[in-house]
Amino acid sequence: MTETERAVDDAERAREQGGGARRWRPVPRRLVRDELGVLLVLGLLVAGIGIPYPDFLDTGNLLSTAHNSVYISLMACGMVFALAMREVDLSVGGTYAMCLVIGALLVREGLDPWLAVPLVLLTGIALGVFNALVTTLLGLPSFIVTLGTLMLFRGVGLALADGKQITDLPLDHSFFTFAGGDPGGVPFALWVLVAVVVILAVVLTRTRFGARVRAIGSNPDAAAFSGIPVVRTRIQALALSGLTTACAAALALAFYGAGDPTLGQGYELQAIAACIIGGTPLAGGRGSVVGAVAGAMILSVVAAGLVFFEVPINWTSFATGGVILVAVAADSALRRTGRRRT
Repeated sequence: MTETERAVDDAERAREQGGGARRWRPVPRRLVRDELGVLLVLGLLVAGIGIPYPDFLDTGNLLSTAHNSVYISLMACGMVFALAMREVDLSVGGTYAMCLVIGALLVREGLDPWLAVPLVLLTGIALGVFNALVTTLLGLPSFIVTLGTLMLFRGVGLALADGKQITDLPLDHSFFTFAGGDPGGVPFALWVLVAVVVILAVVLTRTRFGARVRAIGSNPDAAAFSGIPVVRTRIQALALSGLTTACAAALALAFYGAGDPTLGQGYELQAIAACIIGGTPLAGGRGSVVGAVAGAMILSVVAAGLVFFEVPINWTSFATGGVILVAVAADSALRRTGRRRT
């Protein structure tokens, strides 16, 4: 097949995915294999720690470990859409901190915490749209733009908080006792995460927007040639990343009961790592919301396992980096194997 024929074929596929095909497309088998693979790794990792240390398998400990991964998981859910269309949002750590501070300030000024949540979510969406507009208007890679806005948003959060925690919040309010608690024995944040995963997994695999995201990631030129609105889709994808990050900030505010502008440092790299571990390649074209959450859970389990093995906390970053390298190497090996078979 010549380059011209390949471009035409890609354009036709992109038009079918993003232009309005009404019939559902089945979930690619490779995507299912990726998700099953990372879930299997997660299960083996939990078993590998739980066999020598049965206390690790205690229900309370497992729920705590899962809860610790919620904030990265939510960021990763939105990040999947950006990575699937060859974009990246490095600003999520700054967005998280800024939304957390704004929410705390609104509550401290007397606004009902439940009413502050929509404003926090709108703030996250606005920051995501800002990233997309700057990327589009300046014609710069989103990697560069969001690297700058990462520091910009965090700086705004630090300035609004005057560099210190925002406390004196009404912790007896139902927002903090319910949303920050564990109704039914399960942390409320985990229920929110499950709902977000279900919704966004359907959006990515079963909606026109998800098809456009994957089509643009597969071949941006062919997608643009076929009439897919690339700029609008980019704005929507980065806005979604901001929304899920703001959701994480709202849950963190309920759980911690304070607005700390220093929180979220390094979260952007962990969110990207979770996506990669979960089978979402940096090359774009596909992604897995379920896999991204499983990847975040793996990072959380590794961190918790180090505590049981009495490994010094200073080695946590080393272990996390090792997990990322192994995941990327495995994904690369599977890609090469798949190409040889085809």
